[in-house]
Amino acid sequence: METIQLLNKNQFLREYFNSSHLRITPWIRDPNGLHHPFVFEFELKFFDRTYANNIYLWMNKWWWLSIVYSLMYVILIYYGRSLMESRERIEARLPLILWNLGLAAFSIFGMLRCVPEMLYSLTQRGLEYTICDRSNIYGITGYWITIFCISKVPEFIDTLFIVLRKQKLIFLHWFHHATVLVYAWYSYHDWTASGRWFVFMNYTVHAMMYSYYAFRAMRYHIPKWVQVTVTVFQLSQMGVGCFVNYKAYVYKQAGATCYVAYANIFWSFVMYAVYFGLFLHFFF
Repeated sequence: METIQLLNKNQFLREYFNSSHLRITPWIRDPNGLHHPFVFEFELKFFDRTYANNIYLWMNKWWWLSIVYSLMYVILIYYGRSLMESRERIEARLPLILWNLGLAAFSIFGMLRCVPEMLYSLTQRGLEYTICDRSNIYGITGYWITIFCISKVPEFIDTLFIVLRKQKLIFLHWFHHATVLVYAWYSYHDWTASGRWFVFMNYTVHAMMYSYYAFRAMRYHIPKWVQVTVTVFQLSQMGVGCFVNYKAYVYKQAGATCYVAYANIFWSFVMYAVYFGLFLHFFF
């Protein structure tokens, strides 16, 4: 009986990993020329330009829902904290560990797809290309940029753990979550080319940050230099974000074809500058 169960289990695993969504292709060439190794079937969706364009058209029409989601998020935070005032804190340590591990794994995977594309584009095509060209909207990178924007909604769950555990909720935390969602969807709705930089940086920082949170939730001793490193990367992300917007403005003023709207440059620069100030104030 145990042998039959084991065979059935092995058959299930073989069928699961050989399913269409999890089938792996050794090498796939992205639209900008980069070859990605070990590509899953589900990552190939954005090679179908009709599919990718339909996603874009939906976001172009409904990006403003991000404002609604963010307002609902802030309201729920307020009522959630009021509700927890008369209740015992809920530790939820295991769900917190699993949540952070899940986001760490997701961010690492996104980083492994977006960082090579960024480095390839930067070394082979130059800085202006990485800021102004839209080649990243299709292919594997296009898929991970889209998933990045969608992921900003479930990331609100970060705050749920803070509320349930009755921890201090700082302005930087909820302001950052709310505004990142709105900006990500706002930028996606007109396929902002400079988003290549913002997505690759965010995946990289989150890969480190959520790994750090997961190990801290597991109560491992983490050296001080690890926290300092994460903080430095967070601040660097804000500084680079301001620089990228400055360069986008310079390229457009020089007459280059640069798919970044002036309004986006302004709001993105303001957002990154505010983040930089808030992070600097919080950590120092």
